[in-house]
Amino acid sequence: MARVLVVDDAAFMRMLLKKILTQGGHQVVGEASNGKEAVEKYKELRPDVVTMDIVMPEMDGITAVREIKKIDPNAKIIMITAVGQESKVMEALKAGASGYIVKPFQAPKVLEEINRVLSS
Repeated sequence: MARVLVVDDAAFMRMLLKKILTQGGHQVVGEASNGKEAVEKYKELRPDVVTMDIVMPEMDGITAVREIKKIDPNAKIIMITAVGQESKVMEALKAGASGYIVKPFQAPKVLEEINRVLSS
C-alpha cells in the first residue's frame, strides 16, 4: 500500500484517481489543485508517490516536479497527461518524473504504473 498525493486542477479527476487508488488498496493522503499547493503538501505529507497533472494554474506540473525534487531527490512522481502532450512528458521525465499515465486512463493502467514506480 502506498501513500499517494493526488494533484490535478480538475476536482473530478482528483475524485476519479482517488477512487481508483483507494480501490487498488492505496491510501490518498492529500490532494492539491495546482503545482504550488502540490509542493507545500509534499513537504507536509511526504507521500510515497505523487500523481501530477501537467497543465495547471499558478504553477504547472513540470515546475512542481523540479521544486519537489529539490526537497526530496528520491520523490516518485507520475505525470498525468492528455494525449498529444509527448513533448511535455519528455520535459517532465527530464525534470525528474518517474513515469506517466495518459488521459483518459483506465484503472488497471493507473495501478500498474503506481506499482511499477514504487518497485523501481
